[in-house]
Amino acid sequence: MDTVTHIVLGACIGEAIAGKQLGKRALFLGAIAQSVPDVDFIGAFFLSTSNNLLAHRGITHSILFSVIATWCLAKLFAWYFRKNKVTTRTWILLFSVNIFTHIFIDSFNAYGTGWFEPFSHRRFSFHTIFVADPLFSLWPFIACIALIYLKVSYAKRKIWWQSAIGLCFAYLAFTNINKLIIDKAVKKVIGEEKLTEENYFTTPSPFNSLLWFVTIKTREGYFAGYHSVFDKDDKMRLQFYPQNDSLLLYVKDTTEAKAILDFAEGFYTLEQWHDTTVLNVLRFGQVVGWYDAKEKFVFHYFLDKPGANKLVTQRGRFERWNEETLESLWWRIKGN
Repeated sequence: MDTVTHIVLGACIGEAIAGKQLGKRALFLGAIAQSVPDVDFIGAFFLSTSNNLLAHRGITHSILFSVIATWCLAKLFAWYFRKNKVTTRTWILLFSVNIFTHIFIDSFNAYGTGWFEPFSHRRFSFHTIFVADPLFSLWPFIACIALIYLKVSYAKRKIWWQSAIGLCFAYLAFTNINKLIIDKAVKKVIGEEKLTEENYFTTPSPFNSLLWFVTIKTREGYFAGYHSVFDKDDKMRLQFYPQNDSLLLYVKDTTEAKAILDFAEGFYTLEQWHDTTVLNVLRFGQVVGWYDAKEKFVFHYFLDKPGANKLVTQRGRFERWNEETLESLWWRIKGN
């Protein structure tokens, strides 16, 4: 999830675990604890773009790191706050619940998390919630603001964090139900169209869990499009995208390409833009693809110009967003 979501959710968890012992400091310390796995942002300063893609949400989002970080930070904070007489057990709970919650909810995004690093490089990505979804983040944000202003002695403080955490995970369950609806529709289309399907994935469009980007992998290439949970017609308007593997033959140095292909997990296409070979990773959808099926993919990597690949996973995500495309998003969510 996005940084703000982790901070406010961490603050609510901090209040739940240590609010009585630490007062409002529990909000701040909970936010810090929830943010620990994202220490991997440091890698962007010295790793190449392709290597950083594989490192992000890797070892620092693993179960091994979570256990070690919890133990070390709990001992450190127990020593530093020893005058407050907060037990080591409380500190272990504060850090473990926050860190494990972080790596758990991140796995529901498209990027994926390396739970079993360094023993396995498999990424867990359930594709049920966009990395920034207001209906997930709103509740802990409101609760966090309320808990900052309410007095520590206020008897009903717990109602705020209980409601926030409860609504967050209720919404997460709701996104999983929506995914089941979309996946059922995809399987029906595959059967009716008699597609030689090898694999498929579905992932939510920006800021909602009602309109989904669908990609079906076949021997010939990929069929992709958008489908809403409110669509009455199960037939999907799918655009075909050839894989164009042969374009890799014209790339002089394939080191970067191999790293991106690992990250793509089998869902990629190649294109030629003038004199540049472009590798698209399909897992993140298109720029306003619900508006124009021929729009470029959000994740596109310039194989001939590696220095031009900053912020590659969200390149141009909002460049075509305007009144017209936002209105079309609204109408597409409402269904056909």
